[in-house]
Amino acid sequence: MRVGVVGAGVAGALLAWRLRRSAPRIAVEVYTGGPAGGDASGASGGLVRGFERDSTAGRLAVAGLAELRADPALRAVAAYQEVGSVYVLPPGADASGPVRVIEEALPGSATVLTGAGLAARYPFRGLPDGVTAVAERHAGYLSPARLRAAVLGWLADGGATVRPEPVAAVAPGPALRLAGGAVAGYDAVVVAAGAWTPALLTASGLPTGGLRVKQIQYTVYEGRPDGLGPFVLEPTGMWGRPAGTGFLLGLPCDRWDVDPSDPRPDDALVERVAAQARELLGHPPPGHCPHRTTVSADCYREPPGLALRALGGGVFTFTGGSGGAAKTVLAASRVAAATLVR
Repeated sequence: MRVGVVGAGVAGALLAWRLRRSAPRIAVEVYTGGPAGGDASGASGGLVRGFERDSTAGRLAVAGLAELRADPALRAVAAYQEVGSVYVLPPGADASGPVRVIEEALPGSATVLTGAGLAARYPFRGLPDGVTAVAERHAGYLSPARLRAAVLGWLADGGATVRPEPVAAVAPGPALRLAGGAVAGYDAVVVAAGAWTPALLTASGLPTGGLRVKQIQYTVYEGRPDGLGPFVLEPTGMWGRPAGTGFLLGLPCDRWDVDPSDPRPDDALVERVAAQARELLGHPPPGHCPHRTTVSADCYREPPGLALRALGGGVFTFTGGSGGAAKTVLAASRVAAATLVR
């Protein structure tokens, strides 16, 4: 059996690696070539935790986190930093189901906080009355870019073929038509090209399945809020984590259908992040200039979730993590590979 994987972000690389490990008889070729510019794997903040409101995503996140913690080699290449995390939910939200999912795999990791307990542990200001937070000990962040680079090396050393040629279209067969005109046939083709997936599917005359491109953006400021590690404030959408000697802060961007090859910073969003962070965290201090702003794009779908999806004729997609795939990619790639092998 021959499988062609288009795209070498962390999702495509891990899927190919899982295939080779689960069924070494399968010949896997990974196409890393593509338009110039950074991708979501290179730009990702890399937050990993077990808490997810959606039960399917939560089980994937917890399974991936448990695997990461159990594998020293995986932790090292991913530069995993276990510094804990806190997820703040809006008033009235029920965290009991997701917390049970965490406790099944990582007993003692999750603690539910309300009111005074939340205020005592974290420097949040002006949160609505009645909010609930889930704090996790076994959580933190990793580098999807470093994980991707290591996995591509493992693939090359383990018998897979890593090809730098750009792919122009997916052809019937299934097959891949390369930018130079050559055609390579396979038993299965998986398009895991992240933000470039919708355009490649459209150029191939294939349905996009609701996949869309959305800009992602965050800003790093020097200095850190006292006592705060990775966090998500669901009531506002703000998220952040330590970044070297500074702190990374972001809000959801509303720029859809952008060109992933040429992302442009949203200056108004930079200002909005700073203003909201000062209100909620007291950081960055007034007049404190941003150290750097990172801009990229990712592939979004509704409902969100990184999963293998069949388009017919032996063609699949493996994308749609909607900016949060770092939490689920380890487990989701294992599930996707098992589905392809079957």
